[in-house]
Parts: sequence; structure tokens; C-alpha cells
Amino acid sequence: MGLDFSVVPEFSDFILIGALYTFGITLAGAFLSFFGGIAFSVIMLYGHWSIRYPIRFFSWLFMGTPLLLQLFLIYFGLVQIGIDIPAVVAGIIGLGLHFAVYNSDIIQAGILAVDKGQHEGARTLGMSRLQTFRYVIIPQAVRDVVPPIGNNMIALLKDSALVSVIGVTELVHASQLAISETFRPFEFYITAAVLYYAINLIMETGLRRVERKIEASR
Repeated sequence: MGLDFSVVPEFSDFILIGALYTFGITLAGAFLSFFGGIAFSVIMLYGHWSIRYPIRFFSWLFMGTPLLLQLFLIYFGLVQIGIDIPAVVAGIIGLGLHFAVYNSDIIQAGILAVDKGQHEGARTLGMSRLQTFRYVIIPQAVRDVVPPIGNNMIALLKDSALVSVIGVTELVHASQLAISETFRPFEFYITAAVLYYAINLIMETGLRRVERKIEASR
């Protein structure tokens, strides 16, 4: 027996396509989670109660249930009420909303940490409430919470493997299909782990550059 990585190159195109799906789903989910987190945080802090309380219930629901269950509900559950979402889109929505809830908590703390004088100063300059949030409060709040949000995005990358259960041929699912052909699980799982690590390094490098630019702009 023993290891035989010579079987991996035969499936390299298939595995790389899976890695590209993983990278694309992660980026799209991170984008949704970031801007969704900003929207949720503003609504929960300043929105009318008729919007604020449903969003709070939504946040409580997503924090209190597993991501896997949420993916099942979005992909398999919504189709029962006539909403048929492609698996890739369902995976992005599930990951994005799940982490948007956690990002919202972080961003809320960042918004509350901004000095109240910033609100008053912006309004004195003639800015509307929306302009104050868009150009003064949100940029300062986000600047201070980039590291923990970056950690959530790395966690999102790792949890993206769960979309394989709804049929998305991302990195893990592609590896499993290759294993079903070759019966060499160790070789393909090690290959998948290396590719995950490579994507992780790319994301960490990008996040460090963002953090350095933010520090330089202070």
C-alpha cells in the first residue's frame, strides 16, 4: 500500500476547478457578510422598531442554529414554497448571512465606540443623517474592526466546505469525487488541505495589506 501521489495529477484540473469554486464562494460570501453586517448593525442600532425587531430575531435565529441546517433550509426548504435557488447561490447566501450576523455584532461595537462629537460635527456641517453614517461614522467604525472581521472571513473560508452537502462541487466535494474513482483518500485530502492553506495565505496577505493601509491613514 503506502502513499501514491502520482494519482493526483490525473485529476488536477478537476481539483483546481473545485478550488476556484471555493475561492469564488468565499469571496462572494465575505462580500455579502461584510455589507450585510453593516446594514444589520445600523438597523439594530437606529432602525425603526418594526424593522429592528425582525432583524434581531433573524440574528438570534442564525446565531442559535448550525450553518449546515441553514444551508439545508435555504436550498431544500425554500424550494417547497416555490423559491428555487441554484446550489452555488444558496451556498453564498447561507455563508454570507450567517457571518453577516457575527460581523454585525462587531460593527455595532465599532459604531458605538465612535465619539458622539463626530455625529454632532457632521450635522453641524450640514450633512444629513444618512450622509453622516456613510461618510463619517461607518468608515471610522469599520477601520477599527477590520482585524476581527478578517478573522470571520478566514472562518468563512473554512466553513465553505459545508456547501458540498448541497451539491456544490467545491474543493472538498471535488476531492471526494476523485477519491470515489481512485480509492486514495489520504492523497486527495492532503492535496485539498494544501490548497485550502494556499487560499488562506492569499486572504491573510490581502487582509494584512488592508490593515497596513488603514494604520497609515490614521
